[in-house]
Amino acid sequence: MSPGDKDQIYRRTLGELAAVLDGLADPIAAMASAASLLHQALPAASWTGFYRVVEPGLLRVGPYQGPLGCLEIPFGRGVCGATARERRSQVVPDVDAFPGHIACDALARSEITVPIFEPGGELVAVLDIDSHQPAAFDELDREHLETAAALLAHAFAPPASTASTESAPG
Repeated sequence: MSPGDKDQIYRRTLGELAAVLDGLADPIAAMASAASLLHQALPAASWTGFYRVVEPGLLRVGPYQGPLGCLEIPFGRGVCGATARERRSQVVPDVDAFPGHIACDALARSEITVPIFEPGGELVAVLDIDSHQPAAFDELDREHLETAAALLAHAFAPPASTASTESAPG
């Protein structure tokens, strides 16, 4: 696929994602919708989903598309763990060459991961996309998936206060 074709696919998909997420304050629904849209749009993707931060130093599988994923990943292991620990995206052209890679899918050959932060900057999840093709992801993927992560951040925002602004009778 040419970079122009890939860019066009991402622009269309990110537009769809923005429309679906508009006003949605439900992180599980947001992650499920994003996993579905991205998985369908990216022909190289064999697994598309999220690992949620469930306690300090631990990720647990969240909504995803594809074969069974790892249930839990410590921050100290694998590509997702590195993303959580370093708070930055990882583009891995050859997972077998990545130190500490966890082979949840023995057929996976490349991977890209992107941290998801809530609006206050707290890490809440990691977006993970695997491929059975070597070197399936590049900097263009990283840029667009970081845009998707920014769109998802709003679903993790705490609900607006519903406290009344009326003054008490005096």
